[in-house]
Amino acid sequence: MGVIKRDDYDEALFEDLVAINDGGVDATESAVIRRLAGNWHRRASVKRDELRLEDLYELDRPDYPESILPFRDHPTWLALDPSKRSDVLTWAIIAFNRKTIVTEEAIANPAFGLVISGEFPALSGDELETCLTQAMVDEQYHTLMHMNASAVTRKLRGKPFPDNALPLPLHSRRHQEMWEGCAERWQRSLTTLAFATIAEIGIGPYLDTIADDPGIQPVHSATARLHARDEYCHSAIAAELAKKVYPSLDPVQQRFFTRSAFEALTAYTTADYGTWERIMDLVGVAEGRAMLEDCKGPRRIRLFSDFSGIHTLFSEMGVLEEIDFDWSVVQTHR
Repeated sequence: MGVIKRDDYDEALFEDLVAINDGGVDATESAVIRRLAGNWHRRASVKRDELRLEDLYELDRPDYPESILPFRDHPTWLALDPSKRSDVLTWAIIAFNRKTIVTEEAIANPAFGLVISGEFPALSGDELETCLTQAMVDEQYHTLMHMNASAVTRKLRGKPFPDNALPLPLHSRRHQEMWEGCAERWQRSLTTLAFATIAEIGIGPYLDTIADDPGIQPVHSATARLHARDEYCHSAIAAELAKKVYPSLDPVQQRFFTRSAFEALTAYTTADYGTWERIMDLVGVAEGRAMLEDCKGPRRIRLFSDFSGIHTLFSEMGVLEEIDFDWSVVQTHR
């Protein structure tokens, strides 16, 4: 789930999250879900005052951390004109916000909706439905938060930076491809659940990287920090759903779920070179595509290094050996 930070939560909720994160809470679905549902009014971003975004924007700061650019130390990037570097970083945060929005709207909320509608017989109960409905409200608010962050960026940078100039994010493209290739309803449902599981657990470290960078726009770090508060809880919810559903599947369905989870993990954590190529074209970086080709490689493609939550989930499910992922190049323990 990532590292839980005491300063981001009130004392009672902090203790609950640490207990869940460390496995100290009763492992049954109801114990975890009951705590998370009961604490929603204290931790949900939607329950808090909205940020005054324009007050948090400083034009002389970059919009996105250079530390996670796949080409951050390439000679072409280092020699690039400062105005173009700034535009690339602005496009990067627009792309990040768009990826977040598309994931919430097309993967996470649909997965929660499937559970509430009774698609998975192993998942039921009033407390679960309450918890998932709260999470869906959270996700809608996250969409609004990231839309607003992009809007204020466009306004104060004085350029359009339109979302529709960018391709669909890699994770969403792969989900759509797999979903459309499914012959059976159960396959489509498990595909969406697998992709939502990875996204809900994986987004925390990505958000933390942006939230904790002191050099970027305060509006973007603040948006990421508020979003991360909710996602620590959503991570616990997603893990419980996966752990409850998997044993109820037959062997064919279990293999399908683990294959889908592997595809989701690979797509979610890989640098989206298709989007980067489009950004280089939009900014007019003459050697941009050649630079990206130079940077492709197994140790340069991961967006973040902390895979602890995902690794722990697969271990607890007993499927770690079935997920053909190279864990050697990432962090898997807090």
